[in-house]
Amino acid sequence: MRLEYQILAAAGLDLLLGDPRWLPHPVQGIGRLAAALDTPFRRAVKRPRLAGALIFLVVFLATGLVTAGVVCGAYRLHPYAGDAVSIVVLYMTFAARDLMRHSMDVYRALKADDLDEARRRVGLIVGRDADQLDEPGVVRAAVESIAENLVDGVTAPLFFGVLGGPVGAMLYKAVNTLDSTFGYKDERYIDFGWVPAKMDDVVNFIPARLTAPLVAVAAVLLRRRPVAALRVLFRDGRKHTSPNAGLTEAAVAGALGVQLGGVNIYFGKPSEKPTLGDPVVPLDRSHIIRANALMLTTAGLAGALFLGTRWIVLCLCCGWGGNA
Repeated sequence: MRLEYQILAAAGLDLLLGDPRWLPHPVQGIGRLAAALDTPFRRAVKRPRLAGALIFLVVFLATGLVTAGVVCGAYRLHPYAGDAVSIVVLYMTFAARDLMRHSMDVYRALKADDLDEARRRVGLIVGRDADQLDEPGVVRAAVESIAENLVDGVTAPLFFGVLGGPVGAMLYKAVNTLDSTFGYKDERYIDFGWVPAKMDDVVNFIPARLTAPLVAVAAVLLRRRPVAALRVLFRDGRKHTSPNAGLTEAAVAGALGVQLGGVNIYFGKPSEKPTLGDPVVPLDRSHIIRANALMLTTAGLAGALFLGTRWIVLCLCCGWGGNA
């Protein structure tokens, strides 16, 4: 089966099933391996930045070798088995359904006027303290999570899946997971997690810059604010501490006509973040639905762009589209 069809099948599975809790997830294995190596590598290598770099290399190579071994082993058994395993591996790198499901749990709690439950639900998907958020604060946290994870959870795995198949997509998730595990700026990880954090910035650089303008195209299709999406993207996209996450957050803020960013509380301490967008309309619970619609539409556009580009390249190289 051609890779294009595998990716489409995997994306369909993600939208249909999300992440079944009963199914062991390779990302959890990557995270556990990284955490297990933390203390031994710190003891063996006295320079924290070098120790973090070595863990990154070991986990990255292990992920690639295991994924390639599983996929190739399945193809040796039977071509259909190889296709099935490739689809499942790709499916496990996508997170659109889970992103939508978690944010809609927040929406349903707000719709039921249960602010405490909405705070609890949004606290599961963001790092800030959520127990004192008012309703606009809960909505802002949910919308920011959707906008930021649009790249990490959807378009970047899709991009690397198109480039490198199931191995490429899983290697991306390894980098992303290593950043989530070690990429903190506290005393313990500021040096140790430097390489994982920087590599996450590197691998997301192109996907983020392809995704953010597509938010404006999605805004056209959904009759939102495409001009504002582009204007805020170019004006505010680089204000964020992340060189990549701020781009999609700014584009989503402009498309929805809301302002994201501002003061967040982490472990009881306020943290001032740059504001993205303009408060044309006040944040309300309906913006969670609208942000999800933007996310799904942008993901579809990204899929069409990435797969269409692959098909054109194969046509130019092979004269007919190839069998890859």
